[in-house]
Amino acid sequence: MSSMKDAFSRAGFKDDKTESTAVTQNKAKELEIEESYTQRAEAVILDLRKQLDRRYQNFTTSKIRNILTLVSEIYNDVVSDHNKTLSKEVQERIEYLKVRLIYESGREPDTVDPFVKKSGLIRIIDGIGNSKERFIKFARYMEALVAYHRYHGGKEY
Repeated sequence: MSSMKDAFSRAGFKDDKTESTAVTQNKAKELEIEESYTQRAEAVILDLRKQLDRRYQNFTTSKIRNILTLVSEIYNDVVSDHNKTLSKEVQERIEYLKVRLIYESGREPDTVDPFVKKSGLIRIIDGIGNSKERFIKFARYMEALVAYHRYHGGKEY
């Protein structure tokens, strides 16, 4: 149980239940994806490469590709849906992405956890809500992160 608690803690979640929803939403807004999401993705990967140094070789594309696959499946459903907002079912699937990111962060604390923190993925997910536009930007940002990881020497397996 404590390892799951540690994973939540490393992902930026506090055990303190007094933090208001407004504060959490403000944090999410700080990490909203701008139009230059590709530049941000490249900066995150370059910074991560510098931070991890030799451990960067252990951070393989396959470690984040499973998450990208989930994102892509949701993305395909979202773009084919003509509603302007996300359905409850899609919002639940997005929430599950957060669970998977937390799990992978706890499973790979030396590689995936720094990636999740630097990229701000958890906070961005928290800021999506029912916004179709925010989810689409998030999906493109996630794809850019994987692409730049590979471009800057990330190994496949």
